[in-house]
Amino acid sequence: MYTHIVQYYETDKMGIVHHSNYIRFMEEARVDFFKSIGFDYREFEKMGIVSPVVGLNNIRFRKPSTYGDEIQIEVRVKSFNAWVLTLDYAMRLGEDLIFDGQSSHCFLSSEGKMIAVTEAKFPEFHKKLKELIVE
Repeated sequence: MYTHIVQYYETDKMGIVHHSNYIRFMEEARVDFFKSIGFDYREFEKMGIVSPVVGLNNIRFRKPSTYGDEIQIEVRVKSFNAWVLTLDYAMRLGEDLIFDGQSSHCFLSSEGKMIAVTEAKFPEFHKKLKELIVE
């Protein structure tokens, strides 16, 4: 679980978090998630992998958040095959679900060519992602 504390600059004139910031919160939580399972983004790069966002799906803004709120962000593996990884995000203030959505990612070599993250090429990463799929 990742915690983001809302900063003043992330709010708009109405005093609530601007909707565009939730995408940044997703990225922060995603980086933390990978680090927590033993695959820091620097490790990806050392393995010759980059993983850009190729889609944002099912984004729902359920309740607003404001300056100083501590948002708890849960990241889960929705699906994974050798080519595409989809992650689910649930953001909460206390018990209240305030945001949920998904991001999809492909895998590229450091030269920018699509690669498959197979068990043969990346056994530890492949195994870990397969183990973490929650349906």
